[in-house]
Amino acid sequence: MKQPKQKQLLLCFLPCLLLFCDARFVVEKNSLSVTSPESIKGTHDSAIGNFGIPQYGGSMAGTVVYPKENQKSCKEFSDFSISFKSQPGALPTFLLVDRGDCFFALKVWNAQKAGASAVLVADNVDEPLITMDTPEEDVSSAKYIENITIPSALVTKGFGEKLKKAISGGDMVNLNLDWREAVPHPDDRVEYELWTNSNDECGVKCNMLMEFVKDFKGPAQILEKGGFTLFRPHYITWYCPHAFTLSRQCKSQCINKGRYCAPDPEQDFSSGYDGKDVVVENLRQLCVYKVANETGKPWVWWDYVTDFQIRCPMKEKKYNKECADSVIKSLGIDSRKLDKCMGDPDADMDNPVLKEEQDAQVGKGPRGDVTILPTLVVNNRQYRGKLEKSAVLKALCSGFEETTEPAVCLSTDMESNECLDNNGGCWQDKSANITACKDTFRGRVCACPRVDGVQFKGDGYSHCEPSGPGRCTINNGGCWHEERDGHAFSACVDKDSVKCECPPGFKGDGIKKCEDINECKEKKACQCPECSCKNTWGSYECSCSGDLLYIRDHDTCISKTGAQVRSAWAAIWLIMLSLGLAAGGAYLVYKYRLRQYMDSEIRAIMAQYMPLDSQPEVPNHVNDERA
Repeated sequence: MKQPKQKQLLLCFLPCLLLFCDARFVVEKNSLSVTSPESIKGTHDSAIGNFGIPQYGGSMAGTVVYPKENQKSCKEFSDFSISFKSQPGALPTFLLVDRGDCFFALKVWNAQKAGASAVLVADNVDEPLITMDTPEEDVSSAKYIENITIPSALVTKGFGEKLKKAISGGDMVNLNLDWREAVPHPDDRVEYELWTNSNDECGVKCNMLMEFVKDFKGPAQILEKGGFTLFRPHYITWYCPHAFTLSRQCKSQCINKGRYCAPDPEQDFSSGYDGKDVVVENLRQLCVYKVANETGKPWVWWDYVTDFQIRCPMKEKKYNKECADSVIKSLGIDSRKLDKCMGDPDADMDNPVLKEEQDAQVGKGPRGDVTILPTLVVNNRQYRGKLEKSAVLKALCSGFEETTEPAVCLSTDMESNECLDNNGGCWQDKSANITACKDTFRGRVCACPRVDGVQFKGDGYSHCEPSGPGRCTINNGGCWHEERDGHAFSACVDKDSVKCECPPGFKGDGIKKCEDINECKEKKACQCPECSCKNTWGSYECSCSGDLLYIRDHDTCISKTGAQVRSAWAAIWLIMLSLGLAAGGAYLVYKYRLRQYMDSEIRAIMAQYMPLDSQPEVPNHVNDERA
């Protein structure tokens, strides 16, 4: 006999309620800045809606409009002939609506259809900000939730009243929605985690989650393989109260004697799959990640999960171990390590993997407890918005430190290149095609670049100049240079103390101008009586009259004949000196060999008359000759 639907649901989610009765939920916020009128100018917090597409890493400026009719936005504005589409050249419209009477998501959907670019929902209760979430298990809402593309935020009742008062008074209310600091961006690697579930029969959210995993698999694996991200999957489980561990409900929903539970997929304990089947598959997927991570390939998790969704759906009654094993085998995952990781689901003891998951559900630091499924956490901040590839990729890209983003974050689909518009207001050298503007996901930065190993220094906005060794190879170091008659001259010198100095034969500042020095006119060369001077660019030419030869080092002219005679005598003396040195060397060698021979003869004669016990017999050259 089936139990009443309400009782089944209560029993199904009782463990969840018991586990999170003291949960700490953190509302993720973005900054809202009013720029006019002056009376309400300032910065305020707003809670990011958990649907639509928040502009993570970016900002949006607009004009706030409060409708005279349909102020709760629970009906279509077309019924009132109202449109919020912005006119060409005008700021986008931010629609302010009141909370109450219908789902948050429906309010935003009706505003989007009417042309609004963003929605602000004013709370109707004096309370801290809350997160606007999508309705649970509402079939009608599923038709529009996945089509919401504009961002939304909840504001407090007090701030909403201030906005309404300013608008009713005839003021133009302009404000900026800023998501640039919604995700921390401390370094060049983003760490993110996805709290998910293997259950594919839980309605709209499960379908959305499965589609997201399939679509995001490619970008996720590229980022992980490139070392840009560190990803980890998580799975929510609950425990069954000790007093109910022997009940039929806990036995069908839990493993390890009630320690780890999941809701019944069909919310019907008498048919279909049980909650414990989901827990076991969740555990298997966790262990797939752990085993793959140990081999240095954590991205295999994405392959397994997508293949399992396709090949082993609940609807086809293939959600079982046999189908899972076939997927594991096709991916080359070590099944023995996997079985060891999973342990015994029937054992009356803790499972280390699932115990770690339950501990991780409790928030640490700014993250808060995980109470919404699915939940994406980026750099320890919970993501809010539609779980869709481009939206999530923007959130990940906003988590990189500026200038460290991977190429996928700088594509035209993700952001606009601000350096293309007036060079982003940064310094540039058009002649050398060098710029200080560097495109980033959040906008641009003006920083002096490094080109071919040469670092430029300056403020990046109005001034950058090459510095250090090799700087002269970059646009001549910013110094004067000129080429004429096949000769190139440069004022750039590789010295720290001197940057630009006119080369010999030139004078000037070395930066904009170096003028040729007329050595002949200024009498700096060719001053001998017989010399005639001719100035050339960067140098001079000196010649002598008649048979005279010009000696540049001495600035004088000498006779070519005398020079030739002196050269001949110099050659003769050089030859004689060489012969003398050779003869002296030969004499020294002769004396050394003669002395060595005489010493050996004397030792031989002395050995015949005064032999030593330890001295071997010495050859006697005299006796040899007589014999």
